[in-house]
Amino acid sequence: MPEPITPPLLPTDGDSLPVATAPVPPPPLLVPPASPVPPPVSPAPARPPEQATYEKLISGRARLETELAKVIVGQREVIDQILIALFAGGHCLITGAPGLAKTLLVKSIAQVFHLRFQRIQFTPDLMPADITGTEILQTDGATRRMEFVPGPIFANILLADEINRTPPKTQAALLEAMQEHQVTASGHRHTLEEPFFVLATQNPIEMEGTYPLPEAQLDRFMFNVVMDYLPEDDEVQVVARTTGRGPATIEPLFTGADVVAFHELVRQVPVAEELVRYAVRLAAASRPRQVGTPEFVNESVTWGAGTRAAQYLVLGGKARALLQGRAHVTLEDIRTLALPTFRHRLLLNYRAEAEGVRVETLVRRLLESVPAPTTA
Repeated sequence: MPEPITPPLLPTDGDSLPVATAPVPPPPLLVPPASPVPPPVSPAPARPPEQATYEKLISGRARLETELAKVIVGQREVIDQILIALFAGGHCLITGAPGLAKTLLVKSIAQVFHLRFQRIQFTPDLMPADITGTEILQTDGATRRMEFVPGPIFANILLADEINRTPPKTQAALLEAMQEHQVTASGHRHTLEEPFFVLATQNPIEMEGTYPLPEAQLDRFMFNVVMDYLPEDDEVQVVARTTGRGPATIEPLFTGADVVAFHELVRQVPVAEELVRYAVRLAAASRPRQVGTPEFVNESVTWGAGTRAAQYLVLGGKARALLQGRAHVTLEDIRTLALPTFRHRLLLNYRAEAEGVRVETLVRRLLESVPAPTTA
């Protein structure tokens, strides 16, 4: 007989069958909506250093006049010419009678530019080593060595007071420093700190016992600035100010690094070729016995201006343009600076001196005789 089929066991009331269910996903996280990402902001373009230097020069020009006016009365043209030379990196020869504040003017300019100032009173017994420095013997225990002691020429602005009262060998001690900005002592070269300017004064009244500067050294001065007596109102103001309270304090506006940056900026000012050619023709017309030289130059001049005069005319024109807020040189810049540039470069002959011919008159006749460019 077949075996009986056993039925499957049924669950009781307390049991339950397992139910296959799908996995329940976790509830979504409550994340705040992301804010939109702003586009990247490109940095503002940096100003070129030339632009920053130009803005600093222009903004400080008016303040410069204000600070100098605290101690200097009048002499506007003289101040402009000295500032043009400083911004162009040239040296100045200042000619004037005693008591016209030549030393005070140079010292005040050094304070405004925050430059190291040194003054040398030139006398007949002054030696070259008194200016440049000398080597002395230093003893350190059992060791002996020669050590160079810098002279007063190691400054930013050197005032050579009455430079025509010292012998030529002492005057020549300035030549290397003015041209190369260095001093050679005992075979060793000592570099001067930049910027470096020589502002020399000379008294045109008492010429007895003096040593006129040779033409080679005169040519290294960019300008020969002449200081004359003040008008009556300005002189009254000077007397009232100097006999009252003490002088006002001058606030420095620039630094030595700023002056060096100004030198680079001046050389970047564009100038038309016609103006450069005009400056060259002015210098060439002052040389006697040359092709195209005016007759009045042949009659009165022994030695005329060299190439350095044309260079300083163009360089000074660039500095003058910047100081007046212009970015280019004009014909007026060249013609205005012709007198201080040529004044010490034209050597008159005996006939001209006997007839009382003045260099200023010759320079004005040069400006009238040399044709000016019409496109400038």
